[in-house]
Amino acid sequence: MAFIYIILLAISLSFDTFAVAISCGLCLPQISFQNAIKVSLPFALAQAIMPLIGWIIGDSLEQILKDYDHWIAFSLLCFLGGRMIVTSFRKEKPLKPFNPMSLPTIMGLSVATSIDALFVGFSMALVETNLAITVISIGSVTFIAAMLGILIGKKTGPHLGKKMVMVGGIILIAIGTKILLSHILV
Repeated sequence: MAFIYIILLAISLSFDTFAVAISCGLCLPQISFQNAIKVSLPFALAQAIMPLIGWIIGDSLEQILKDYDHWIAFSLLCFLGGRMIVTSFRKEKPLKPFNPMSLPTIMGLSVATSIDALFVGFSMALVETNLAITVISIGSVTFIAAMLGILIGKKTGPHLGKKMVMVGGIILIAIGTKILLSHILV
């Protein structure tokens, strides 16, 4: 997978974290830079570890799935992207404030926002990609997205988060389509 697609993948996976981080910033308007790092780091680690786990699972099944790998990658990425787009249009009730500095809360949010990355990792095992660069890119971009989300949440409000989730969904669908077309048109 070309580096530009790795970065686009990392960006699209980070949009859920970005949206949640905006909420964290709203809940902690006085958060310090040091505490923002403490909140952002678990998001980045979970987002980097999940595709690695998915890749291990997908790699072990590669020989069985090799004739259908591009269809599987396409289907998973389009499903995840479509789900992100649908989610971005849902109206939600205002959430009760939560404490993002609480370890159980931040760990739960980190895992919840990284489940998509598990399935993306499964898809990555079925296409040619540099796993180390991909995992490092996903973790780094997610960390930056979380830090920016916290800052924006402190300053603005929750409206930007939903739009970014929709953009992330569109990017995942585009990458899935590119994978499918690159196998069909060869």
